[in-house]
Amino acid sequence: MKPVAEMSQAELAAYVQTHLQKRGIKLVLTGGAVVAIYSHDQYVSLDIDLINMYSAKRREIHAAMVELSFTQQGRHYRHSDSQYIVDFIPGPLTIGAEPVAETEQMQFETGQLILLTPTDCVKDRLSAYYHWQDRQCLSQAILITKTKQIDLSEIERWSKAEGKLDEFNEIKSKFI
Repeated sequence: MKPVAEMSQAELAAYVQTHLQKRGIKLVLTGGAVVAIYSHDQYVSLDIDLINMYSAKRREIHAAMVELSFTQQGRHYRHSDSQYIVDFIPGPLTIGAEPVAETEQMQFETGQLILLTPTDCVKDRLSAYYHWQDRQCLSQAILITKTKQIDLSEIERWSKAEGKLDEFNEIKSKFI
């Protein structure tokens, strides 16, 4: 196994996910780390945000992270050999008001990584743009569309369901 100090963000996320999965804790990677992975590190994030799918107890997560030599710092976990911080976010896994129906999987030497699909990652970033006018998240959504195939009609459908169809129509040309 590769040392933690040599793991990429995706490899570290897979390492953590796989270890916790063996203890019955199901997680899905979301947020900026997914953008970094799909953009081939054109976007940089130092966070690994993992959604706790089935409300595993915090003490169970803590015990598993200690086994991996992570230490808790507030609500985050850090390994002394890594620049990345790991955060466990309570489920359910939703984007806006809708539950996420499917995920992607990637295999690494360090384990299996379960993460949002490219289309759901764009929706996740647009959610922050729509609701908080976060222009950085809009830029991240656009970046993903330049490196990955997305389902624009699904994003339009979701935007309408979120009550943000006008906003989507204003930015739609950026995704083509």
